[in-house]
Amino acid sequence: MNEIKIFSPATVANVACGYDVLGFCLNTIGDEMIIRKVDKKGITITKIEGFNLPFETKLNVAGVSALAMYQALQPDCGFEIEIYKNIKPGSGIGSSAASAVGSVFGMNVLLGKPFNKTELAKFAMKGEALASTCEHADNIAPALFGGFTLVKGLKPLEILQIPSPDNLYATIIHPQIEIKTAESRAILPKEVKLQDAIEQWANVGSFIHSLHTNDYQLMKRSLHDCIVEPHRSKLIPYYNEVKQKTLDAGALGTNISGSGPSIFSLCEGIQTANLVKDAMEKIYSNTGIKFDIHISKINTEGIRIL
Repeated sequence: MNEIKIFSPATVANVACGYDVLGFCLNTIGDEMIIRKVDKKGITITKIEGFNLPFETKLNVAGVSALAMYQALQPDCGFEIEIYKNIKPGSGIGSSAASAVGSVFGMNVLLGKPFNKTELAKFAMKGEALASTCEHADNIAPALFGGFTLVKGLKPLEILQIPSPDNLYATIIHPQIEIKTAESRAILPKEVKLQDAIEQWANVGSFIHSLHTNDYQLMKRSLHDCIVEPHRSKLIPYYNEVKQKTLDAGALGTNISGSGPSIFSLCEGIQTANLVKDAMEKIYSNTGIKFDIHISKINTEGIRIL
């Protein structure tokens, strides 16, 4: 096999209380990529559709992660990459992670899978760092592993897969404004109050427990962020209105997806997910801001071959 076509999914990172460590995978939106093994050595990006992104390998997230893997393995071949970009850059649903993961996943399959998923995540983090100025894996991990993931540590990299209830859905609205990850990280405080830290890690622990035990009510009580949300929510128009109305509609929790501007709600069942979608639409339909809305069951497979 010299060519592979893949679906590289969108993801939600942070998941309210789990800044930089928690994430989950979506199944209704993602990029498609074609990775091709060729005789000419090196990494070449030959096609990009959807958004205006750089073709130069060292300036493209998919290219940077591919180069990291290529230099580690030194294979006796090269690779061409085609990117069909469906996730808007800067949308807050893991656009850069999808590109970073897609290239290394495809190359790995074509080379006979010399690397495991954690090793692939290390290469993908090099590409992610191009977009956000630092290496983090909270989008990369769920894109590779599927479902919910917890990044236990970066040095060494340790990723834990967390189970989730079968009837858990996410509703995500993407207002068509752009928030750069690097900018949204810059506004965060360098220090936090001890009481806030205690509350936050209690929420993370109880949220993980709720996923293991299918306890939706505990999940609802755990999906709170007292550290990051107060700062980043100021960058997203109508955020507070969306949060209140989606909770009124039955959402278990509503928060910022990644660095924003997308907003996600976790919901028990498709019926509630649709009610939350209606609440989101009603608010943004009157603002003049264009938007997209997606409803997705949790994607437990992650990136896959098409």
